[in-house]
Amino acid sequence: MPVDTPESSPAPEAVRIWWVYMVRAENGYLYTGISTDPARRFVQHQQGKGARFFNRSPAQALVWTEVCHGHTDALRREIVIKALGKTAKEQLISQANVASFVPKSDFAASCAPVKLSHP
Repeated sequence: MPVDTPESSPAPEAVRIWWVYMVRAENGYLYTGISTDPARRFVQHQQGKGARFFNRSPAQALVWTEVCHGHTDALRREIVIKALGKTAKEQLISQANVASFVPKSDFAASCAPVKLSHP
């Protein structure tokens, strides 16, 4: 019977950092998504790859990101943000402290906003 040794044991999978992000389309609408690399994903949106959301109006700017420490937290946070109205989303974009605009439950306690400057 084989014995797991340090050489034969698989390395623990690296923890992936997931992000929730918002992209402003040329028509002013806001798209919310998740990714392990929001900058790369934004470039893909600009190239017309991925979300069909940008078929009618191209991606213009990556306007907001929030880091989460897991895929599940990012998905849950995305659902909360997608449920917000445009005014609340605009407040998220303009404010450094999102806690007053989007209540965080225990599952998203490890998420932290990252403010981006507008182009």
